[in-house]
Amino acid sequence: MNITLTVNGTSYSHDVEPRLLLIHFLRDVAGLTGTHTGCETSLCGACTVELNGKAIKSCTMFAVQANGADIVTVEGLASDGKLDPMQEAFWNEHGLQCGFCTPGMIMASKQILDRNPAPTEDEIRHGLEGNVCRCTGYQHIVNAVKAAAAGAGK
Repeated sequence: MNITLTVNGTSYSHDVEPRLLLIHFLRDVAGLTGTHTGCETSLCGACTVELNGKAIKSCTMFAVQANGADIVTVEGLASDGKLDPMQEAFWNEHGLQCGFCTPGMIMASKQILDRNPAPTEDEIRHGLEGNVCRCTGYQHIVNAVKAAAAGAGK
């Protein structure tokens, strides 16, 4: 089946098998490897991307279901060589260790601030429940979201 997607502002048109997962389209067809394949069961959140303005886990969706969609991956956040404020906050607040979960954490964190520009710590933690980090104690990730929220108010 031929599908057309816009990913990070670039249009991709490709013939795909109906069972191809969106994560595999992004990584293998579009060549965007920033989105990570973790559990492939939707438990870890490493594959989180934005689809038509909503954070989704790309391992739970077939590429054909995303036909015509506008997708943003972690690679699409920076512009003109400048990190997105959430990426910058993760860097400054040490919200990463090995980095495997980081793209999904950043995309989920952006969704939190899109919904509530001034979340409490409990709201941040609740918003990140679908994303797993096996390296940190989450506090630096929460601090990064709070810092990005504080910066957004400037």
